[in-house]
Amino acid sequence: MNSHIQTILTISGSDGTGESGVQADIKTVSALGGYAVSVITSVTVQNTVGIQRFFDIPADVVSGQIEAIINDVQPSVFKIGMVRSVDILRVLIDAIVRHQPRHVIYDPIVYSSRGERLMGDDVLAQVRQSLLPLCSLVIVKPHDAACMVGIKGRQSVEEQEILQRLRAFGCREVLLMDNRSPILHGQSNTLSSAIATYLAQGNTVEQAVAQARSYISQQVMRAENLQGRSPELYNDFIDAVRLHCHTNSDVAFYADCLNVSSRYLAQVTRRIAGKSPKEMIDDCLIEELVRQLSTTSKTVQEIAYEYGFSSQAHFSRYFRKQKGMTPSAFRQNKQ
Repeated sequence: MNSHIQTILTISGSDGTGESGVQADIKTVSALGGYAVSVITSVTVQNTVGIQRFFDIPADVVSGQIEAIINDVQPSVFKIGMVRSVDILRVLIDAIVRHQPRHVIYDPIVYSSRGERLMGDDVLAQVRQSLLPLCSLVIVKPHDAACMVGIKGRQSVEEQEILQRLRAFGCREVLLMDNRSPILHGQSNTLSSAIATYLAQGNTVEQAVAQARSYISQQVMRAENLQGRSPELYNDFIDAVRLHCHTNSDVAFYADCLNVSSRYLAQVTRRIAGKSPKEMIDDCLIEELVRQLSTTSKTVQEIAYEYGFSSQAHFSRYFRKQKGMTPSAFRQNKQ
């Protein structure tokens, strides 16, 4: 390793998409001329739609990773991201106290950019008590900041008061991210990594923040975020439902048609439409049934068999559940 290149230790979760976590940290630090070494706290199963599962690394393994790096490389700046357990947090606090890096940058990940809650109240309590007093700079999203200082639900508190409450826990500086523009997936991750790199290169906190913001602006303009197939898949799902809803209402059927898992299909529809695949299939089917009852002279029994119901009674139960009345009553009301 070149002795003139500053080394930054990133301690965070792993994101296989490369948009956040240690992967994004390494990309940012390297792009700005630093050298990133890393410790993984949690492995996520995720894609561009969202996080599916977590596998938190045992605290003794996290401790082993930290000691192996620090004893050999001695990074001057620690950048901390996702920490989901009190035991891992205690390991990090112990390492900071013993090794005294020049700067500790903390990007608390309370909620993911897609709304998943990632930190429990027990971890937040330990963060407030023991980690914040050790931090040179805390970079935090407004929603996360409110949660960190104990603001519940829709309670309205001015940003200045949130900043004061955070500083009261002992951290030297707090940077509250702009709440007026959308925060892209991994954006706070990239900002904090950039600040850590500029600090390692000898800049003041003010200089590092200004340079990192400039870098972030360039990255947003370039719009290099990974684009998954979810919009295309969603449209294909809608087309398939319109084609087959009169004969098939099984989610697994559509997932097989699209060559994806039912779980992934559900992630896509919930993210884009806020509904499950089954709800969307039912919506389409009801739309077709209403059209049949309203514009044709077919009997209720004929419609039932045409659309795959086992009997007229089955059709009536289904229709009543969706529309609050039987097919016959619906048809009479339309006359």
